[in-house]
Amino acid sequence: MKIVLHSPIDGRVVAERELATLANIETTLDCAKTAQQQWAQTSIKERAELCHKAIDALLQKKDEIAHELTLQMGRPIQYSAGEISGLEERGRYMIDIAESALADHLVEEKSGFNRFIRREPLGVVVTIAPWNYPYLTAVNSIIPAIMAGNSVVLKHSNQTFLCAERFAEAFAAAGLPDGVFQYIHLDHETTAQLVSHDSVNFVSFTGSVAGGEAIEKSVVGYFKGLALELGGKDPAYIREDANLAHAIENVLDGAFFNSGQSCCGIERVYVHESLYERFVQGAINQIYEYKLGDPFDNETSIGPMISTKAALHVREQIQDAVAQGARSCIDTGYFDRDELGSVYVAPQLLTHVNHQMRVMTEESFGPVIGIMSVANDEEAIKLMNDSPFGLTASIWTEDEEQALLIGDQLQTGTVFMNRCDYLDPALAWVGVKQSGRGCALSSLGYQQLTRPKSFHLKRI
Repeated sequence: MKIVLHSPIDGRVVAERELATLANIETTLDCAKTAQQQWAQTSIKERAELCHKAIDALLQKKDEIAHELTLQMGRPIQYSAGEISGLEERGRYMIDIAESALADHLVEEKSGFNRFIRREPLGVVVTIAPWNYPYLTAVNSIIPAIMAGNSVVLKHSNQTFLCAERFAEAFAAAGLPDGVFQYIHLDHETTAQLVSHDSVNFVSFTGSVAGGEAIEKSVVGYFKGLALELGGKDPAYIREDANLAHAIENVLDGAFFNSGQSCCGIERVYVHESLYERFVQGAINQIYEYKLGDPFDNETSIGPMISTKAALHVREQIQDAVAQGARSCIDTGYFDRDELGSVYVAPQLLTHVNHQMRVMTEESFGPVIGIMSVANDEEAIKLMNDSPFGLTASIWTEDEEQALLIGDQLQTGTVFMNRCDYLDPALAWVGVKQSGRGCALSSLGYQQLTRPKSFHLKRI
């Protein structure tokens, strides 16, 4: 059975591959398990050298990979190479902190004893990566898993499976031992069989809430580790003391970059009533500066959505909100290519919205935001927390102390001030509620990819 990768740009066939069989899964996992036992004996220094070389190999093909990335998922070409730069930042950071993150943890001295805790690799890690940031999401687990002494099997989205092959090429060029990193192309049914296999010790999944639920069900009763990075409905709060121009520019970028198809993109905005009208007008003016169109045109800032189904979902949310009294502030006729049935969706800003509307409560994952006026911090906090999701939240203010006070009350994994839609590899990447479980990046990210072993040595 084959998978066929169609470009969202124009539907052309980009690549075709055979799906793996159950026998292929067995062979892959046997190889991963055998390779991991030897890999676990290598030094962190040796692991680091090979992982750095793999990143070097990806960087050498940056332009080629960027073109291929745009073809697979439609991101404007002017931004595609930036994903490889982001991969480098995250990957090298996680490599460089590995020695300290994995070092033995010494406890207080006790006469006659040597006591410490050592972190050991889990074994075989399966990474399941999505199409929207196919390199950035994958590197979050691949590099630290390998650095911790695990072997990795990557199952990438069937919309971006060429990215899995690029990772394999890079690790091969670096000289990574066979079996330490592998990829496999699967459908949903065989993916469930992969993650539930006895040889798999940990699963890292990034994707939809529904996908996360399916993965969780697949591993019930197998007592293996699981990390889930799922959906988001991330809010921004514009306080009365915000730098308005800075807030408008960056909130819109956080909302519409990648056609709004970002897990931590801004999807709802709460503006202090004193700034509301100016924020809305400024945002409208800036939105008309975006260019929707062919992502291979260097002037294009918003490309196609990933599928007609995804585009329909966004259009239905907008129509539903307008039917309930919301006002669409952007004339989509101004933008070329935006028409019913098209994957090209113009950016939209909605006012007069409320939390009875799907566009303010359901994940949109597209180029639309709803904006509400709020009277004070208390109202903003209440609305920001009124969501089944909790990935990130941003506060736009000149008062850092107030940002901290507000942030302490928000039900979210990351609190931003005066920025959004960014993963700092030095900080833990976590979600609450339906945004997921587990912790990636930072020194804490190594904890879920290893197990602690205590040594209690008594001297006679």
